Amino acid sequence: MHALIVVSHPDPQSLTHAVAQAYAQGVRQSGDHTTEIADLAAERFQPTFHQGDRAAYLLQAALPDDVPREQARIDRADALVLVYPVYWWSFPGQLKGWIDRVFSNGWAYDETSDGRLLKRLGRLSVHLIGIGGADGGTYARHGYDRAMRTQIDHGIFGFCGAKVVTSEFLTDVNGTAAASHVETARRLGAATFASAHVAAAA
Repeated sequence: MHALIVVSHPDPQSLTHAVAQAYAQGVRQSGDHTTEIADLAAERFQPTFHQGDRAAYLLQAALPDDVPREQARIDRADALVLVYPVYWWSFPGQLKGWIDRVFSNGWAYDETSDGRLLKRLGRLSVHLIGIGGADGGTYARHGYDRAMRTQIDHGIFGFCGAKVVTSEFLTDVNGTAAASHVETARRLGAATFASAHVAAAA
């Protein structure tokens, strides 16, 4: 099986990138699986939703050329993994722009003429790893964790029918917890396709 790991951080030496690499190692070490890391910063993905994207959303024009390439990467994957730093209690702008542009009308979902919504990503399993500087108590006390899960897990992926299998926050990266997060990511990666093996054996 194949996992597409999308990472959004400008510094390749960051903990975010180390977590993405460890997750990929866990996937590969758990069986005959493959991974691809999409490094949005290194690839210079343009996140701005522009007039071409708007015309495609209205089904008045074809998608801009860079969008179908990203959609094809997802179509090849059995699991989509997003690894990102938490900026202002949400995605970084580049990752949000990737979602805005790539999860397009006609591909991620369909809006029918009679107002119905058809969810088109029901086959896709999603794994989310947010990396935050604040401690877990701050997320819980202010409800940031719940708010992000409502916005991202339900609002984005639920809208498209994709199943969020795991949704993790690796917090307190400025404290003592950072050293353990890479190993946590490797463990999460190793478990990515575990349920698929169970289903196949049943």
